[in-house]
Amino acid sequence: MPDDDRRPAGADEATAYIAFDPRLPAGAHWPTRDPDVPRTYAQIAVQVAVRPPPPSPIEEPRSLAQSSGRLAVAAVISRLTGFGWKLALAAVIGTGVVNDAFNVANNLPNMVFELLLGGVLSSVVIPLLVRSHDDEDGGEAYAQRLISMAMVVLALGTAVAVAAAPLFTALYVDRSSPDANPALVTALGYLLLPQILFYGLFALLSAVLNAKNVFGPPAWAPVLNNLVVLVALAVFYLVPGEISLDPVRMGDTKLLVLGLGVTLGIVVQALALIPPLLRSGFRFTWRWGVDPRLKEFGKLAAWILGYVAVGQAGLLVNTHVLTSGTAGGVTAYTYAWLLFQLPYGIIGVSLLTAFMPRMSRAAADGDIPNLVGDLSYAARLSTVLLVPCSAVLAVIGTPIGIAIFTMGKGTLADADRLGQTLAISALGLLPYAMTLLQLRVFYALKDARTPTLIMIVMTAVKIPLLFLCQALLDRDQLALGAMLINGATFVVGAIVGQVWLWARIGHLRSRRALRVIVITAAVSALGALAAVGAGLLVPASLGPSVRAWVRLPIEGAVGVIVSFGLLAVLKIPEFDPVARRITGLWRAFRR
Repeated sequence: MPDDDRRPAGADEATAYIAFDPRLPAGAHWPTRDPDVPRTYAQIAVQVAVRPPPPSPIEEPRSLAQSSGRLAVAAVISRLTGFGWKLALAAVIGTGVVNDAFNVANNLPNMVFELLLGGVLSSVVIPLLVRSHDDEDGGEAYAQRLISMAMVVLALGTAVAVAAAPLFTALYVDRSSPDANPALVTALGYLLLPQILFYGLFALLSAVLNAKNVFGPPAWAPVLNNLVVLVALAVFYLVPGEISLDPVRMGDTKLLVLGLGVTLGIVVQALALIPPLLRSGFRFTWRWGVDPRLKEFGKLAAWILGYVAVGQAGLLVNTHVLTSGTAGGVTAYTYAWLLFQLPYGIIGVSLLTAFMPRMSRAAADGDIPNLVGDLSYAARLSTVLLVPCSAVLAVIGTPIGIAIFTMGKGTLADADRLGQTLAISALGLLPYAMTLLQLRVFYALKDARTPTLIMIVMTAVKIPLLFLCQALLDRDQLALGAMLINGATFVVGAIVGQVWLWARIGHLRSRRALRVIVITAAVSALGALAAVGAGLLVPASLGPSVRAWVRLPIEGAVGVIVSFGLLAVLKIPEFDPVARRITGLWRAFRR
């Protein structure tokens, strides 16, 4: 390249050349870029054409920012509608023993699905499908074999699980507790466990679509699920009577409406992906026979099954400890976890979904620098977005609980406990996101063994602490203790995962990520202090519920504005995309 911006002899008139920067060290490649920030060539050296180029028959892939932005919108609506039906559930059945039983039973299909294929599908299928796109048929035959095998396993597993509902109840519910209702858990289990098959179908079709860079329909399908459940809860409210608790009757109309209505939502969620899959050009036919890569799939699946089994062992102990507490403990923990998932679901899931195919392709090509760059960039983006949310959530957790969960049949005591549990959960938000991001990198490298070993370490820390929590805390404080232990477990997982990745692929550019974490944590602490100060200005004479409703928007707005405002003032590079998006929205609003 020339050492100035003059056009070299014979250069194409359609190209504008960028001058070489003499400040670069000797031997540096031109043009240069920050290896931690994924950018296209067009963002580094732009070619300016005099005439418009002819239209290309190949559609250009959407940018990462566009994909993650649209996914974030879908995630926001999905999480909000999901939270909406949980609120409606608490309003119509309360936050006591019936809600406890529902939450335990509603977790059973998720648990069985994860044990069968869930972890494998979400963590391994996309990397393998991405690699299969190099086949002559674009990987369609390989996808058909995977779907055929998985659907048979899921159908058999669903039938066995429904029959084993009483056994699951015995494992998860502490029958010695006077506030538990095992019979209601079993009855709801019979109605909810058929969801396993449709969870699997949704995960399979989502994986095929994501591997084709089609992210929208899988992100929006859960919204349909939530709307169906909201309709079912409206019907539940209109049906006269109450769910019978002693004895529990399977023919109870309200029981059937609740269980079958929630299951119908999952069915609609799965079937909604069939039209976009057909539009993508994929056609399913049952295909049998052994593909050599299915053996690779089996090896990865075995380790991931171990990962899920260890994780479910921790969940089993967690649920058993919670059911030994007072009524409403399972509900407080579950709803706090749901609220905890809101910022992660909006930000973390959209980032993972957008980054996973990129990291899978980099790993498949042996491109470790780009893999590390994507990992570092995703970690820093997660930091600047999640840490301020975590700080604000810790402040507004109690107001959220009191403001929202005193509606309907909720009580002030249960709402206060839920709010405290939510405030404690906020401490584990970033470690949780980091742990899942690190695990996806191992899976992209076709290493399912290391995540399982990391999960063993995390569970080995979690289970003894849960039993210690049960022995030392009062029954009404078990939800708070369990949530604190949950956050501590993810801190352990994030540290172990980072060390293991460093040993596996070398330099992770951790110094830059650590700098962003420290600065963002300091800024977020100032935002939290400002939120607390604003909340103190609200008079206590308003009463608990009204005061909580007044504190909630004030503290939330002050905390968010101060935290993100300071990040913008400090010009943290990772915050630039967010600042530009906010500025663009503000300008559009002013117009």
